[in-house]
Amino acid sequence: MTKFVYDFSEGNKDLKDLLGGKGANLAEMTRMGLPVPPGFTITSEACQAYLASGREPSEMAAEVDEHLVELETKMGKKLGQSDDPLLVSVRSGAKFSMPGMMETVLNIGLNDQSVRGLAAQAGNERFAFDSYRRLIQMFGKTVLDIDGEHFEGALDEAKRAKGTKNDLDLDAEDLRRLVETYKQVVVTRAGREFPQDPKEQLSLAIRAVFDSWNAPRAILYRRQERIPSDLGTAVNICSMVFGNLGSDSGTGVAFTRDPASGAKGVYGDYLQNAQGEDVVAGIRNTLSLADLENLDKKSYDELMGIMSQLEEHYRDLCDIEFTIERGKLWMLQTRVGKRTAAAAFRIATQLIDEGLIDENEALQRVTGAQLAQLMFPHFDERAATQKIAQGMNASPGAAVGKVVFDSYTAIKWSRSGEKVILVRRETNPDDLDGMIAAQGILTSRGGKTSHAAVVARGMGKTCVCGAEGIDVDTKARHFTTKDGTVHPEGTVISIDGTSGEVFLGEVPVVDSPVVRYFEGELDPEATGADEVDDIVKAVHRIMKVADGTRRMAVRANSDTEEDSARARRFGAQGIGLCRTEHMFLGDRRSLVEALILADTDEERERQLAELLPLQRQDFLGIFEAMDGLPVTIRLLDPPLHEFLPDITELSVRVAVAESRGEAREGDLRMLQAVHRLHEQNPMLGLRGVRLGLVIPGLFEMQSRAILEAAALRVKAGGVPRVEIMVPLVGAVQEFEAIKDDIISVAREVRQETGAHLEFLVGTMIELPRAALTADQIAESAEFFSFGTNDLTQTTWGFSRDDVEAAFFSHYLEKGIFGVSPFESLDREGVGELVRIGAERGRSVRPQLKLGVCGEHGGDPDSVHFFHEVGLDYVSCSPFRVPVARLEAGRANGGGGSDSR
Repeated sequence: MTKFVYDFSEGNKDLKDLLGGKGANLAEMTRMGLPVPPGFTITSEACQAYLASGREPSEMAAEVDEHLVELETKMGKKLGQSDDPLLVSVRSGAKFSMPGMMETVLNIGLNDQSVRGLAAQAGNERFAFDSYRRLIQMFGKTVLDIDGEHFEGALDEAKRAKGTKNDLDLDAEDLRRLVETYKQVVVTRAGREFPQDPKEQLSLAIRAVFDSWNAPRAILYRRQERIPSDLGTAVNICSMVFGNLGSDSGTGVAFTRDPASGAKGVYGDYLQNAQGEDVVAGIRNTLSLADLENLDKKSYDELMGIMSQLEEHYRDLCDIEFTIERGKLWMLQTRVGKRTAAAAFRIATQLIDEGLIDENEALQRVTGAQLAQLMFPHFDERAATQKIAQGMNASPGAAVGKVVFDSYTAIKWSRSGEKVILVRRETNPDDLDGMIAAQGILTSRGGKTSHAAVVARGMGKTCVCGAEGIDVDTKARHFTTKDGTVHPEGTVISIDGTSGEVFLGEVPVVDSPVVRYFEGELDPEATGADEVDDIVKAVHRIMKVADGTRRMAVRANSDTEEDSARARRFGAQGIGLCRTEHMFLGDRRSLVEALILADTDEERERQLAELLPLQRQDFLGIFEAMDGLPVTIRLLDPPLHEFLPDITELSVRVAVAESRGEAREGDLRMLQAVHRLHEQNPMLGLRGVRLGLVIPGLFEMQSRAILEAAALRVKAGGVPRVEIMVPLVGAVQEFEAIKDDIISVAREVRQETGAHLEFLVGTMIELPRAALTADQIAESAEFFSFGTNDLTQTTWGFSRDDVEAAFFSHYLEKGIFGVSPFESLDREGVGELVRIGAERGRSVRPQLKLGVCGEHGGDPDSVHFFHEVGLDYVSCSPFRVPVARLEAGRANGGGGSDSR
């Protein structure tokens, strides 16, 4: 029989799949003997059953009742009893942290009778009615789906009537009246009374947390963070402890190290006389933990000891939520904390030095996505700037854009190509769409643990919080700085998430120090390297571990000598894809057009002869840049129409010229050629190997240019490692025909130059048929390179240029895709073809060299898959080479690609 409910004393931190991250860690802290309020967890399996059937599992209600009775016995009071009531919180808790995306309800058990019992027991009527109004507000929003603005408006009106902007100035009578107002909001907006039965409150709240798994913002967050949609959430029912009992009470969030920079020390926010949601909501600016030491030294010292204990236990940065109730410290949550990319690398190396983890574990603590963030540009310190505000450096980076004040505008403007900065007093989970669309986020309230800061760090989005020098008026759609200047929507600002500075106008950006390190400008091991940024030193240490750990090589996709040289500086171990079609553009287009228009063999051979020395020089430069490393050159792949004028534009030009009697013979010939070569679906037409078979001499010319360049390199003392790749092969017979021509050309070049040439001839596997007949193709091919871009198109039946704009957004919204299959490899479909192709190819040729040259070669998750199926290398753009190196090391170190 499935067990759906676990007491906190029954679980541990390794049960995240079942109890969710929050429940597993509450159980772990309970096992450690830390002060955790008693409670129990409803498993994620119960949520999965509920989502599948629309109702809770039949056994769940009895298990909840049984654990509630045990909790009541332990606490010596019953849920919602009229005198000294037991109150509980109901909080979500999925396997992966989703801050603010799902629901929480505090103070379950309060009603018109028990609120008076709570007041009498606490000796504090204000506290009791403050807790009751919070329950009605949370319950109304979460369970009854009432727009929170109705409650917030009522609270604002109560403060206006009192002549204050601070809710702490409201007394017990004010809050009693607010409770009645809130109850009327519930009747008006939900069409029912606020439930007075504590058991009904609990049951409805549990169901609401289950439902919140599929709330739009939760779905959007999972898609953004690539969290599987079928996990469901656990629900934690915890006995309430109160931070809003007075000045000797409060609530806070703390980190054992700075989550923004990784610096050692204690970081966090504390609010006196408040409940937990007040801190993360950012509705009041917080105190620091240093202030807590002055306010309550005993609780501060105990908290410091627990934080040290938790970091040593988890061997990582810990994020902690706590409440102090009349001088008594309670731990409400811990988890391995989200951090910025810079913090991730710094903390990983710090923990090595502290002996808490080894180098291989440190490698698993960072991700390729984080490394990519560190390679983004930052503001030029030498630029003239106009600083208009200072906030907290919540999430690093350099962001420039036009100011917008709501998510709708952020999305609308960004879709029209504008870069925007979302400016709010504070963000809430409903702002997630706008946060994703924006270049950065700026808030006038909140600290490093506010919703904006936590979510921005998780997304790698630049964020500045708590910029008190700006007064944000979202209704008037402007913000005002301390000097009285009004800045309307559309004003361009620049925000620095590393320093917390806000500048008026666009500040220029420069390369990050990490890019300069990869370029070879910074050497962390050189004499005098003390001046090198410590983040560069951390990246250097981790990259050495990755390079020493990985099995797969990393190559670059490059078509020029300059890109090839840069790729080598970035650590590329060769070229995995050199696209020869890019060499036919620009000034050479006229030669290609003449080749296509050639009516006779002599004319075609003349045009090929003119192209030959140009191609040879292209390849020579790449061989020089990559001397001693393999260079895979793909013969011409795209359909010929890509080298000709657009059919519509050319038709109009010819028609206009004819009407004026000015038609030219060249334009008429070109139009005839365009019509002759026009295809309904050119990406499945005359391209790739088919061009080499249909157009005599084309692939022979390219092969000769490649091999003559290699011969020149050999004579100059170089070591060219040539790999000639035939594209779009679907049958071994196609490949064999082209390979025979290449071998014949090589024989001629050897005789003409006297150079000893070694080279391989292989093919791209980019058609399903090629993958399925890989054993036949491998009889002749000496290497395979999986072209996953085209393989994705041909497996799904997609034309990428058409479908991404046409319907991919709908597929993502409906959950058909978790992520675009062009961004991250579709393992079940396209990936299975890669696996089949690799296995069948090596069944015939065990030492067959296998690589991938699609864009997936630089995608962290895809790199792990390619490692699993035994590929020898991945190839990606030069800028992504360090990311692929890191992920290849992580893949061979036993770690996942999960960056959550």
